[in-house]
Amino acid sequence: MVVLMLTPICMVIWYSLMDNVITNKNPVFVGMANFVTTLKDKDFHDAVRHTVVFVVLSVVFHMLLAVAFALMLNVKTYGRVTQAIFRVIYILPWVFTAAIIAVLWRLILSPHGVVNYIAEVIGYTGPKIEWFSDRRLALHSLIFVNIWAGYPFFMVSMLAGLQGIPSDLYEAATVDGANSVQKFFNITIPQLRPIIISMAMLDMIWTTQQFSLVWMITGGGPINATDLLGTYIYRLAFKKYQFSLASSGAVIILIVIMLMASVYVKYQKAADA
Repeated sequence: MVVLMLTPICMVIWYSLMDNVITNKNPVFVGMANFVTTLKDKDFHDAVRHTVVFVVLSVVFHMLLAVAFALMLNVKTYGRVTQAIFRVIYILPWVFTAAIIAVLWRLILSPHGVVNYIAEVIGYTGPKIEWFSDRRLALHSLIFVNIWAGYPFFMVSMLAGLQGIPSDLYEAATVDGANSVQKFFNITIPQLRPIIISMAMLDMIWTTQQFSLVWMITGGGPINATDLLGTYIYRLAFKKYQFSLASSGAVIILIVIMLMASVYVKYQKAADA
């Protein structure tokens, strides 16, 4: 823990307080100057805005899809073999690595890919759509891929929650004359609420740290249109060699993640009490 976590964190914090380290043989202490520079940087503001949109939409649709697919997999009218087949199909995106997902969707959404071909077949006659190269579409295309890649984990959690709901509740509601919609909003959702809140908090933490998928698909482009906090820091450090500014950005993200993690821990303690 000390070697792999505490030491690197302390080093990054120290770097953030120094003049440009690594490239400067004799860095000097500059205090909070790097943080001020980072917080005033327009690219940092854009990265924050993109990250907020990326996280909010990803978390919302992860939860919606997770509940929807979990409900479908929990239907008792299917046989066990059919349920097993659909579970395998629905969980496949979670099995793929980020590299495979990046290559797969870059091919599917390329100008000569399957999606553009289908659009032409159904009557689209405009220019080929540049899903990852058009600044207006790139971020939303990336969000779609992230949603597709991440929902299975939450679906499994929701399915476990659904299977833990006592059938007596539904039977009593049926006797009282409740329909399927009323059962869903008055039994299913209240019973799943603790799981939904916990998963949403974890998803916010994980999605805020998303880097590999974004970097391998768009690299933060075009023209920083998909630049998130992770890619912003990476570009500062390993393309511009501004390690101190990158460290200050990393510390800012660390503080944000720690705040979200503390909220999650407090919620879990309150739920267990």
